[in-house]
Amino acid sequence: MGVSISEWAERVAKKELSSTLRQRWVHTQGVAARASGLGPAMAEDAELLSAAAVLHDVGYAPRLATTGFHPLDGARFLRDEHGADERLVRLVANHSFALLESEERGLRKALEREFPLPEEPLLVDALVYCDMTTTPDGEQTSAEERVAEIMDRYGADSLVGRFIRRAAPEIFAAVGRVEAVLAGQPR
Repeated sequence: MGVSISEWAERVAKKELSSTLRQRWVHTQGVAARASGLGPAMAEDAELLSAAAVLHDVGYAPRLATTGFHPLDGARFLRDEHGADERLVRLVANHSFALLESEERGLRKALEREFPLPEEPLLVDALVYCDMTTTPDGEQTSAEERVAEIMDRYGADSLVGRFIRRAAPEIFAAVGRVEAVLAGQPR
């Protein structure tokens, strides 16, 4: 029996993050735990979501940070070094409204060309939910508290601060849609 995509993803993320970026690894493990809790709601995409959750920040690894934009660096690494599943790579590249941040960095065309936004809204929303309801310490939080924490950490006038201000309404909407699915409400 082969290794599942989520087991493979866990090994890759652990190798790249656990020894060099311990805090990022703790956050990643929390995001992955959130994803595992969404399993029943995600049906056949549960494994893919788990893999994307554990790999979403792999591009922060120092050896992978070529552009300094972790979604793009992580997706390129997964595609180029691992030949990873296209859906997985596109989720990593586009997690948590990365397209908006790519505009701030002048990388939107590269991101859109190489890794188009996945056409699976629930899967995209689920990854936003997992990331944006997990603190840097891997604990559960609200999306509002997470956005506030990011603003405090980076500063309102920073590149990330500008991005997160623009993305906040989209983040809150995505989290709300996932919470509605979890509550059994129609989307």
